[in-house]
Amino acid sequence: MKLLAFAPSSSPTTTAPRPGALLPDGSVLDLTHSTCGLPALANALDACDLDGAFLPAATELLADASKLDTLRGTGAVLQRDAVRLHAPVPRPGKILCIGLNYRDHAEEQGAKLPERPLVFSKFSTCVLAPGGTIVIPPGSKETDYEAELGVVIGRRASRVSKDDAMRHVLGYCNFHDVSARDFQFADGQWQRGKACDTFAPFGEFVATTDEIPDPHVLGIRLRLNGKTLQDSNTNQLVFRVPELIEFLSTYITLEPGDVIATGTPPGVGFARKPPIYLQPGDTVEVEIDGLGVLSNAVAAAQS
Repeated sequence: MKLLAFAPSSSPTTTAPRPGALLPDGSVLDLTHSTCGLPALANALDACDLDGAFLPAATELLADASKLDTLRGTGAVLQRDAVRLHAPVPRPGKILCIGLNYRDHAEEQGAKLPERPLVFSKFSTCVLAPGGTIVIPPGSKETDYEAELGVVIGRRASRVSKDDAMRHVLGYCNFHDVSARDFQFADGQWQRGKACDTFAPFGEFVATTDEIPDPHVLGIRLRLNGKTLQDSNTNQLVFRVPELIEFLSTYITLEPGDVIATGTPPGVGFARKPPIYLQPGDTVEVEIDGLGVLSNAVAAAQS
């Protein structure tokens, strides 16, 4: 299942997003439509909860081709151009990011591989929808790009072992860890440089684990204005998804809808000679095998 969040294009921009499923023909099934007959959601993050009533019922519905054919005549299925996408988890409880987690990225910097995951965070206000505009913050001249594999948690995880970790994963998505390098390096810590508004675009959808049997064999690419600047594979991950969940859940309770950004491969802007940074008017795309394309424009902050 490819889960997304959307609002009808004809609705006001303040309309709350609702959960949907991307169908094979590119149309969107409104999972909250009355004819779907799915359990009501107590809150938005319930749509990410593997232990709740909603997701299993949605999975069963999508597996029944005859029901889907019936739903097409009820208004529950919308054409792609009739919806406005939000981030697939519009307001995650936590966004946990991992630094220096690709072997080839460490080689690019001449850095030693970390002995344990290097963790930092972004805020829910960093979240940006697919197609939204990345805003270069006031004072930054070195805002950089980083393509990443995002992991969305689907089951509460506290002190789980790596052997049990994958049972807690809902699915995977494209994630863009936008970074103001000048802030990051000047501050002596990473929070401001990593957590500016619009610095966490992700989506367009979350592919559930049945769609991506192995997240460690995926090609990952980033294009800036059509030119490929990052091109690697998740087989380069230093700490794989089960190890990350084991490590993080030792100290931080993971909950449905939390997002883990697993690190970026080589080719980032600051490591290039000369450096390449995002500029107003740019278009940047993250593409991971099986996860579609995440595309965002870039603009300067307005005074």
